[in-house]
Parts: sequence; structure tokens; C-alpha cells
Amino acid sequence: MREAAIVATARTAVARATRGGFNDTDAPALAAHVVNAAIERAGIDPARIDDIILGAGSQWGNQGFNVARTTVFAGGLPDAIAGTSVDRKCASGLTALAFAARGIIAGDMDVAIAGGVESITHTRDYAPTHRARPNAVIDAKPHAYMAMIETAEIVAKRYGISREAQDELAAQSHHRAAAAAAAGRFDAEIVPMAVRKNIVEKDGSISGTEDITVSADEGIRADTTLEGLARLKPVWRDGAVIREGKFVTAGNASQLSDGASAQVVMDRATAEAEGREILGIYRGFQSAGCAPEEMGIGPVFAIPKLLERAGLSVDDIGLWEINEAFASQLLYCRDKLGIDPEKLNVDGGGIALGHPFGMTGSRLVGHALIEARRRGVSWAVVSMCVAGGMGAAGLFEIPN
Repeated sequence: MREAAIVATARTAVARATRGGFNDTDAPALAAHVVNAAIERAGIDPARIDDIILGAGSQWGNQGFNVARTTVFAGGLPDAIAGTSVDRKCASGLTALAFAARGIIAGDMDVAIAGGVESITHTRDYAPTHRARPNAVIDAKPHAYMAMIETAEIVAKRYGISREAQDELAAQSHHRAAAAAAAGRFDAEIVPMAVRKNIVEKDGSISGTEDITVSADEGIRADTTLEGLARLKPVWRDGAVIREGKFVTAGNASQLSDGASAQVVMDRATAEAEGREILGIYRGFQSAGCAPEEMGIGPVFAIPKLLERAGLSVDDIGLWEINEAFASQLLYCRDKLGIDPEKLNVDGGGIALGHPFGMTGSRLVGHALIEARRRGVSWAVVSMCVAGGMGAAGLFEIPN
């Protein structure tokens, strides 16, 4: 049976949306940068690529019109390379990798690019139709379009996740990410990108531009304290209406961000015959649905499906990367599944690093493979909750 091997990974640093380094850089440019970097790192002739599969959570604006195909154009790649885009919201990048790996295993492809991109700066308020709520959906499932931040409030309330516990996790995320950045543990992933940045004033106006190189994740705050987090007010927007919450703040939720990530996936036997470095072997992917108002608990359904099919238990997994969409949902998933906190998000997560929806799954895979090898563990799981009430999880074996 053919196996799918990941032989290269590359990502941009994660930039803050709106005011960050990529606020004048469109999605195809971000994606093209990391796709070309991954190809170069793998030492693969682009002519060998059978397909590019990219995830994007908001497929309109400059992420519309099949961003995988426009990435081929933006990257100067051969016209012969096809592309397709995947939308599973927060799991788009992981789903893209699973689809590519399955194509390799089935023998439909020999070499593929998988990844994800999100420019929240350019898509957040682009399309009025994005906010359409079809009656056929609302009538059947009233909470189908519930804001993710509201679902995090519901999870915290229903499952007894205290504000204090959420703030403690947030502080830990920043401290772990800061320590990892200082130690250079993200360096093997990040490909610096020279861009033009808009200078955004407090009133939202643009006063000029500057040329910069984005080479480090912008959201990490090493000086985060519990006292500072406790002072933040739990409020959120429902359209134009500001609502008060009880648990979720800007400090214990993932940041809105821009970025892209990509991997080169190929047949393992071919990779070994060509002497290529193998970062990891794809061993499975599962998705699962749950109530949309509890979307954050999706991993508690996807992960057991994944492990059962692989014949593994939670204790067999040496490293876990579960997206920190919100502290409340991560804490619930961690404790419900019995995951060791010392094996989970060891270098921080989305609360510190940010969460560009389409990029996240791919970024987590790249980091998990590199960090798992550094730690000498054989199995890594990447998982996340997904907007609309879903969870997704991928399993990877790391050759040591």
C-alpha cells in the first residue's frame, strides 16, 4: 500500500490582521510565497506537481475565484499545475493536507502541494452576501450561524470552565510561545517575506506605507500577566450590536491574523528512493459534527474516531496540537479527552500566535512534525474545532 510522506513545510510568520505586516498583501501572494518556499526546500521540480490543494475559510475577495489556482499564477508556477480550494473553515488547511495525502495513497497523484491561507484583513468585511442567513438553514437549525465567540461563552457556561482557568491558559500560551520564539523553535518553519505595509492610524485611516520584512509572529506577548488578562472586559460584537459576555475576552481568545502555510506531500517509496528527508507520514484524518452552538467541543468527537481507526489511545500520542480558538473550548477538550497538558501546545497556540482560519491546520501540522522530531516522539495529532459545529483531527507518524 502506498504511503503519503510530508517532505517539506514552510509558512509565513503570522501577522496581526488590519494593522499587521500583511495588511497590504493579498492572499495569493501569501500563498505563493510559502508554496514556492516549500517546493524549494523539498528540491522538487515544479513540473512534477500533480495538484495544489489549499484551504481558505473565507472564499471571497482576493481569496475567491479558487485561491489555489490564483496562487499558481501569483507564484509563477507552470500553467500545467492545477489547483483546488477547500473550505472547512478553521480546519481548511488540515483538510487540504488530508485530501492530498489520500490522493497520493490512492495512486491518483505522486507529488502534491497542500496548505492553507487566510487574509482576514482583506476578507473580514468584504462581501455583504457573506452575512446572508438562508431561511432554509435557520428554520432547521437556529444556531447554525451563531458567532464563534458566542459559542465559546456557551461552552464555558455549560461545562463550568471558569474565567480564571481561561486566563491562566491564555497566559501559558503566550509564555510558551515567547520561550519557543526565543529558542528559535519556529525558525525552521518561517520563511521571511518582504512586503509593503499600510500605516493605519487609530481612526482607521491610512497615513502612508513602509517597506518591511515579516519574519516573526506578531501576536506573541511575552509580558502577558494574569492580572492584565483579568482586567479585560468580556464583550463581543453581534453585527453592529455590542454584547456583554462573562468569560471570553480579547486576551483568552485567538487573535485575528493573516498568513499562509504549505507542505509538499509525495509517495513515501519515491521520496526514500530519491533520498529526500521525510518529516512525517500521514496516518489518518477524521471529521465529526456537533451542535453548532457548541462548535468548540468538536475535537472530542473527531479525535476518538481518529484514534479508534488507527488502533491507538490518547496515551500513545507524544505530541498534541489542538487549535486554541478559545481557551474555554481547549480546556474542555483537553480535560474531556484526558490529554496531558505537558504534551499539548507545548510552544503556545492560537491565543498567542494567532488564527488565520485557512492557514491554521497547515501551520499546526508543520510545527507538530518538527517539534515531535525534536522531542523524539513517534506520534502527533493535530486537531481543531470548526465553525458551524464540527471537529477535525489528523494523525502523523514521525520517523526518528
